[in-house]
Amino acid sequence: MNIEHIAFLKLRFVMAFIFLWAFLDKTFGLGFATTKEMSWINGGSPTFGFLTHATKGPFILFYKSMAGVALVDWLFMLGLLFIGLTLLLNRYVLYGSIAGIIMMLLMWLAVFPPANNPIIDEHVVYILVLTILAIKSKKGELDFKKA
Repeated sequence: MNIEHIAFLKLRFVMAFIFLWAFLDKTFGLGFATTKEMSWINGGSPTFGFLTHATKGPFILFYKSMAGVALVDWLFMLGLLFIGLTLLLNRYVLYGSIAGIIMMLLMWLAVFPPANNPIIDEHVVYILVLTILAIKSKKGELDFKKA
């Protein structure tokens, strides 16, 4: 395994951890972004806080209308889990990356324009990283057994 493969393996694991951590914290309320009382298993909505307090810009009414909707909560949480697992297990990485790109684009639009820069924030960076992983996956370049 060469340095490029190691770098992409680490990148895939880091991105997997970002999505899986968000899933676990919102599900169980591990005390980082979500308190135990507001966790999904304790009846909290994983989307309510973000969609009611963080949204701004031209799409604010659209996003606020989805806050706390059960279907939105389920889609969001299943999306976090799916994306994280595809990246962690190196299976269906293309589909997980596409789902992640869509999720990050929707979240970027929810906070547009970003607080610290008129265009770029972490959502855009994640979109680009997921795009690279999707391209590498499509080309079969994430399968290190071939290397």
